[in-house]
Amino acid sequence: MTTKAGTTAPVLGIRALNRATLARQLLLRRAAMSAEAAVAHLVGLQAQNVKPPYYALAARLDGFTPEDLSAPMADRRVARLVTLRSTIHTHTADDCLTLRPLVQQARERELRTFRKGLAGVDLDRLTRLSRELVEDEPRTLRQLREALVAEWPDADPLALSVAARCRLPLVQVTPRGLWGRSGQVTLTTAERWLGRPARPAPAPDDTVLRYLAAFGPASVKDMQTWAGLTRLRDAFERLRPRLVTFRDPGGTELFDLPDAPRPDPDTPAPPRFLPEFDNLLLSHADRARVVPPEHKGRTWKKNQSYRVLLVDGFVAGLWKLEDDALVVEVFDRPSKTRREEIAAEGGRMLATLHAGTAYDVRFATVRD
Repeated sequence: MTTKAGTTAPVLGIRALNRATLARQLLLRRAAMSAEAAVAHLVGLQAQNVKPPYYALAARLDGFTPEDLSAPMADRRVARLVTLRSTIHTHTADDCLTLRPLVQQARERELRTFRKGLAGVDLDRLTRLSRELVEDEPRTLRQLREALVAEWPDADPLALSVAARCRLPLVQVTPRGLWGRSGQVTLTTAERWLGRPARPAPAPDDTVLRYLAAFGPASVKDMQTWAGLTRLRDAFERLRPRLVTFRDPGGTELFDLPDAPRPDPDTPAPPRFLPEFDNLLLSHADRARVVPPEHKGRTWKKNQSYRVLLVDGFVAGLWKLEDDALVVEVFDRPSKTRREEIAAEGGRMLATLHAGTAYDVRFATVRD
């Protein structure tokens, strides 16, 4: 049940929440920081696919180039593994070794879905064997699955590989994840890839503070949605003396860091092109601060997330790259000035990530 704030807590309207969140997300103005520092500040970038983290940083960082992320990934200062919400994220090495332990209990619960296919499987033995296999040499999912099936021929092969992924912090080794490179998903442990042991899980309190710095103001349920965890209220209550509280328009209590930016609701928010699965759209239980009610559900189809366009801070359309054009599909017809701003931002994104390739910028209307 959503907790309602006391009547004395000030109300933050939707535009105030929008501008505060955009400021934390480096989307009001591009930040002059390194890609590695941005990945740390944002507590990771969702990365089911290879390219989204690059598009996410191109929208957020001043002077970003693809090499700015590829280089620390190649140097093993940044890596890709399953963490929050059981999805692949790009994290700093430090976060690979701490956030994964924080969400490990959730990964263990995930295995309950596969218990029928794991009947008769000793999970501790599977964990030891999987670690030996991938630390001996990085393995593709197929290679790992085949080795496990040889030990448990009656088990479900998919369940065996899921168990290995849930039990171990498996990093996707490079060249997978590098801009302009390709490679199969090939896995080893975070400890082996990063050359140091996993660290103890951080206290939930520490992660609450980091979450609020990147996504606040936010409710307990918002953070639970972001992390894929439950029972975080106690951590918020312990931190309450150090935090400030607000209400959203529906009365839900929101927590925040006292000195975090909360810009004026009328602060200009330039257009931004965001990738599929950008964490801006996935990290709150109530997404009204970014997705207008009339456009709810238009950024997804089944389990696929579309690339989205922000205009004035809110989702205003979708976009895609075709052979010769950046196609901008708007929900509502923009003014001439706004259209020029969108086209200029699209040109900047193309120059950053697709230099040397000629693309037109074309406008279309989203078809429901």
